[in-house]
Amino acid sequence: MYNSRKIIMILAASAFTVGAMAQDGTRDNGVKMYNYGKYKSAEAVLTPLAATDPLANYYLGLSYLESGDVATAGTTFSKYPEDPANISGTARVAFAGKDVAKGMQIAKDLAAKGKKKEWIQEKYAADAIAHSEGGDYHQAITWYTDVLTKTDDADTHIGMGDAYRKIPGGGGDAMNNYEHVTEKDPKNSLGFTHIGDLWYEAHNYQSALDNYAKAKDADATNPMPYKALANAYTRSGRYQLALDNIKTYIKLSDNTLADKLEYERALYRAQSSCDAASYAKDLLSKEQLTNDNKIEVTGILGYSEADCGDSTDALKNLRSYFSMQDPKKIMSGDYIQLGKLMLKLDMLDSAGFYYTKGISGDTAQNKSDVYRQIAEAFKTKKDYCKSADWYNNLIKANPETQAGDYAWRAIMYYYCKDLSNAMNAANDFAAKYPTQPSAPYWQGRCASAIDSEATTGAAVTYFIKWLDIVGPDYAKKNEMKGAYEYLLYYYYNKKDKDNMKMYIDKIKAIDPNDQAVHDIEEAEKTPAAKPKAKK
Repeated sequence: MYNSRKIIMILAASAFTVGAMAQDGTRDNGVKMYNYGKYKSAEAVLTPLAATDPLANYYLGLSYLESGDVATAGTTFSKYPEDPANISGTARVAFAGKDVAKGMQIAKDLAAKGKKKEWIQEKYAADAIAHSEGGDYHQAITWYTDVLTKTDDADTHIGMGDAYRKIPGGGGDAMNNYEHVTEKDPKNSLGFTHIGDLWYEAHNYQSALDNYAKAKDADATNPMPYKALANAYTRSGRYQLALDNIKTYIKLSDNTLADKLEYERALYRAQSSCDAASYAKDLLSKEQLTNDNKIEVTGILGYSEADCGDSTDALKNLRSYFSMQDPKKIMSGDYIQLGKLMLKLDMLDSAGFYYTKGISGDTAQNKSDVYRQIAEAFKTKKDYCKSADWYNNLIKANPETQAGDYAWRAIMYYYCKDLSNAMNAANDFAAKYPTQPSAPYWQGRCASAIDSEATTGAAVTYFIKWLDIVGPDYAKKNEMKGAYEYLLYYYYNKKDKDNMKMYIDKIKAIDPNDQAVHDIEEAEKTPAAKPKAKK
């Protein structure tokens, strides 16, 4: 006959074992979420377990602590006053409250509770210091070192590495501990993440990228390497790759407000302007933003709308941004961007004002790029006089600038009809870059415009020099024809028949129906009908 009581006891024991294993598995999932920075997810998993599981309670408290809720973390840890992990948590709360002395005393008292072969007390005491600010990191390392004589625990190596990172010159020892973990367990995503962080702090971004990629490969559910990759790509100016990784991070993370703000910044940096504008509107309408966050998002919205094409709304939001932002935090580039927007809206005086304000606040020694952008912006709007003035500012600030800047200064003054400054600018261009073919050409254009009746021959030397440089096969035939026409009129006025015939033939080779040639030939038939030079 079967012993029913024994069977019931066996079944009950089995059920307890399965339940305990299930709880351990769930707790481990919560711990993993904590380690991966998914604090809200960790809280959701660990809260039901914390009433009966001290370790689950400890990681629940840590999740509150990392989320910034120090008071709730303290209350949580206090539920298990004799548990080493939770005692460690109370030390972390003290450190978070800037009470370093109390935090150190709790850690020391905890470490002293360990007996000869025990190591868990020292480990948690060291963790409290290593993962906080202000404690005695050398003491933490001493405890970790003792722990490692008793166990080769991966978490202890990572904690020890974190402690070394907080000590000047401790990077090498930190790396040794992290690499020990990954060599022993190539699937330890957290270990590779910390190695990547160490390289990132050393500004070795390629090595950081390599290790973040390994962390990603070790566990595709770990969001941390994606965020770290995004940071590294951002620092190296590879904004589209940064955006690609932050998108994946957002999918894997808890998608907190901080995460959303990072995503918004990534969209803006990658110049995904329309997406950045749309996302900024959602943040402003749906999220509880701090005042600083609201200012930042409003600025991104305005600048993104400007690039996306909604200039009117962009101006409204940028005016809001400038009114809210601390003037000390407004950079010279902000004023220049606002100037570009004003220019786009044909608010030329306002554009000039903000451009000037931006330039005056720019501390860079070489402002050539900024000056050039402004000059080109006015050129695009066909405000040639202002464009010329900004090219002039560029050259005065940087006389060694490129030939194109000298050329455009002369050209813009020419189209502005400021012929005196145009001639001076062309002469400066030729003096600075005597081998540039366009220099004598623009000297000729400016001189011929001043000598509009082609009577003084002021442009003759320049045009002949230019024509000799470019040769008869020069591709821009209209430019050659213009020079020939001035020379034709000049020699007509000088009654130099041989040169007249030469330039008539050259012009006809380009354009048999040229009006200037027609006028000269008609004037030759009727001397009283004197032709006027083409301006």
